[in-house]
Amino acid sequence: MNTTMRLNVQHLKIRSPHRLGDWVERQILALGAGWQSDEANIRLERRPEISPAHEVPVHLVTRGTDVIAGSRDHTMRAAFAKVMVQLRDQIGSRIVRRLQRLKSKLSAPAARARSTRFA
Repeated sequence: MNTTMRLNVQHLKIRSPHRLGDWVERQILALGAGWQSDEANIRLERRPEISPAHEVPVHLVTRGTDVIAGSRDHTMRAAFAKVMVQLRDQIGSRIVRRLQRLKSKLSAPAARARSTRFA
């Protein structure tokens, strides 16, 4: 796995961004332990004119198709927790699909070899 990831966190209209930013960084880096991502772009935004006011869009740049998730909630932590669930689900389904492709590629030559022996 790639051990370096560029992490871009934008705080818009948020109080105490350092504590929140550290927590977000730990969450994203823990997610990257099982998945290769070159860059993570995260925006933590409070928009008091709408409800729910806290919005978190996340864009993970990967070698394949990028992973994009976003959520809104009444607290920043709740919105980010929802985003993390979406990211884990998307990454998990991609890992499963990749393993299924590898499994089918490995079993296909064996099936051809069996069919030619009995011909």
